[in-house]
Amino acid sequence: MGWLLMLIYNAFCMVIFRVFKIPLTKWTLSTAILGGVFIIGSLLALMNYNHPYSAVSREYFQTTPIIPAVKGRIISVDVEPNTPLKTGDVLFRIDPEPFQNKVDSLTAQLKSLAIDLGRATELLERKVGSERDVDIYQGKTDDIEAKLRDAQYDLEQTVVRAETDGHITQLMVHPGLYVVSTPLRPAMVFVQTDSVTHVAWFRQNNLIRLKPGSKAEVAFNGIPGLVFAAEVTDYIHVLAEGELQAKGNLYDMSPNMKAGRIPVKIKITDPRFAEYAGTIPGGAFAQTAVYSDHGSQVAFLRRILIRMSSWMNYLFPFR
Repeated sequence: MGWLLMLIYNAFCMVIFRVFKIPLTKWTLSTAILGGVFIIGSLLALMNYNHPYSAVSREYFQTTPIIPAVKGRIISVDVEPNTPLKTGDVLFRIDPEPFQNKVDSLTAQLKSLAIDLGRATELLERKVGSERDVDIYQGKTDDIEAKLRDAQYDLEQTVVRAETDGHITQLMVHPGLYVVSTPLRPAMVFVQTDSVTHVAWFRQNNLIRLKPGSKAEVAFNGIPGLVFAAEVTDYIHVLAEGELQAKGNLYDMSPNMKAGRIPVKIKITDPRFAEYAGTIPGGAFAQTAVYSDHGSQVAFLRRILIRMSSWMNYLFPFR
């Protein structure tokens, strides 16, 4: 943008010098140069402060590691990668036979205990049995009923379902694979549909101009030549650089300590975005400009700048 303003200013100076036949001396030349530095510098300073720009922004999304509640061997996979899923759709099934056997065993034990409890109760009513025997059989019955409920729950967990709307990407599981219920080895990674958030990272000196509701524009690197209207919804009120956790060492000022950038949530409001939303992958990189209510006279410079950056993606997709 600075080079564009310099070229425009040089062309303007050439026209002024020729039309008004101003002699080219060291005084007129230095006046033109210093005037250009002052004018262009002032315009850029006003634009950068009042209408901040972030070359670092991204489409973020939340994922859920699919960890089965029980371990076992997969007998079927019921999903296709990158296919939309609804809450409750079956992802895969684990061999239910050992869990069904446990349910059957506990059911048989429960039936036997019911018979024993009935006999003990009958003997007590006839005054030939003891109340202790009834209490023992009742306690065993309650214990087996609780274990049966746990076994039935485990049996139900052999069918792994989607907890929310979304899709599975990079499907690696297959029938015959043995899965375990440990966080270190998730079977799948589930992408949640409604979790996509566009976050732009701004420098801290832009904070005073980053207000919820401010107009913004987003240019995705993957869609050159297009700029989408948006607005600021909020900014995250903590920075990762300031996080503290309990540990065994004292904190010191590290020599490579960074100031950190402010993560600002952006909502794309442009109706044209619906045509391209399906083609923009989660994690796509973009550039974002925010337009505050101050210095509106130089907002057009920022609009030109972000469109130039978008057009440059046709030739230099290196960001």
